[in-house]
Amino acid sequence: MYRRASKKKELIKRIAVYTAMTISVFIIVTGLVFVTLGYRFDTDNGRVEQGGLLQFATIPSGATIEIDGVAISPKTPAKSSVLAGTHKFVMWRDGYETWQKTLDIKAGTLTWLNYTRLVPKNRTVTSVAQYTSIHASLATVDGHAILVQQDATIPTFQLVNLQSDDIKTTTLTIPPALYSEASTVGVVHSFRVDQWDSGGRYVLLQHSYGDKKEWLVLDTRDISVTKNVTKLLDFDIGSAKFSGTSGNILYVLGGGSDIRKIDLAAGTISRSLVTNVTSFELFETNVLTYVGIDPADPTKRVVGLYREGDSSPHVIRTVTSAPDVPLGIATSRYFNQDYVAITEGNKVSIINGSYPGSSNDDTSSLVPFATFNFVTGVNRVSFSPSGDYLLVQSGANFASYDIEHKKVTTSVVASDVTATVAPLKWLDDNYIWSDYGGDVTIREYDGANNNIINKVVTGQDVVLSQNDRYLYSIGKNATGYQLQRVRMILP
Repeated sequence: MYRRASKKKELIKRIAVYTAMTISVFIIVTGLVFVTLGYRFDTDNGRVEQGGLLQFATIPSGATIEIDGVAISPKTPAKSSVLAGTHKFVMWRDGYETWQKTLDIKAGTLTWLNYTRLVPKNRTVTSVAQYTSIHASLATVDGHAILVQQDATIPTFQLVNLQSDDIKTTTLTIPPALYSEASTVGVVHSFRVDQWDSGGRYVLLQHSYGDKKEWLVLDTRDISVTKNVTKLLDFDIGSAKFSGTSGNILYVLGGGSDIRKIDLAAGTISRSLVTNVTSFELFETNVLTYVGIDPADPTKRVVGLYREGDSSPHVIRTVTSAPDVPLGIATSRYFNQDYVAITEGNKVSIINGSYPGSSNDDTSSLVPFATFNFVTGVNRVSFSPSGDYLLVQSGANFASYDIEHKKVTTSVVASDVTATVAPLKWLDDNYIWSDYGGDVTIREYDGANNNIINKVVTGQDVVLSQNDRYLYSIGKNATGYQLQRVRMILP
């Protein structure tokens, strides 16, 4: 006959079950935490050791991942962990070149291999537009469009929309009334495409006529409202940079060596923001980096920063090296930290922290972060678009610095390091491209996984479409020139 358990026994049983459940949850959570921190059981020595975590992703996704020759599951995107030490990572997918890299993984670190761009084995070049001649081309930052100029002496441009597989071209011609001496007999005109604004609507052009020069802001949506900056403000401009997306705000180097801010909508030009400047760059919309001469001692040079609203520029470093020693500066922001790179000759130094206050000269908020020596004098310095890599270059030699892992990697564009090589450009946040030798070559920031894509006309722009499907470039054909593309993501 069934007898109901006593309340005491039921309580004991319930406590035992809950205790077991609590212990199980604790063990599972603890195990997950240890896995998250990279701990795993090393079968070779029978111990639990902390390794490193890895995050994998590819463009396109669905690639097989191999670690030290062993395939893991799932395919990309995926995550895994390995014991500390040197490991070989391979990712591959049918129809694409195999990607591989050997890395030294530190215990307790997270390594992102989520930027891998798989390159098709069959790189067929397709012509999408024909031209009888070619002078210049420049793509928007976002890859939406490319502006093609066939003849430098004629203010006519082909605006090619790259946002769909079936591209569309619009012809833009600047009306003669908007640029100087358009009808003057004997005057030779030359138009140079300089820069797109970050919104992809306005183009900064330099117009030379005779021994004179002026700047124009071309509105690609309404060519008739193109603005002649030089005429509007009656101000001599040496170089200019767009700020923002309105097409109205520019920072210019004018009056010989002064940086000023221009507002075309208001028709105003600011006071001199920085003096004795030889060159400058603009980061985002309001941070200027510059190289110049020390106002107090013309035998010295300086590199500095200026932000919109600062009462005065901030000199970051004063140098006494000879004028022919290359000097450069670049800045970026990564994980809420400001980074400034300074190059002097072959010396590269990186400082980080936060930009100086707007009303004082104290630069102690930027502290030393890293230093290294390049193989030769640095002629070009830039950060990646996302700010996590620094790229320095001199001719065929280049080096990258990985801020996340504090690692320097050196590489070359050409086996002949004395070769003349144009500045490397960022294809995306992690890849750079070169047109050395008439071939478009893409490689990772550290020079790894180098792939030749196709033949091109050197000096022209190369751009990925926004959906990563096509790589566009300018090439030559039997009848002239063409805008061409290679499919990077197979159907």
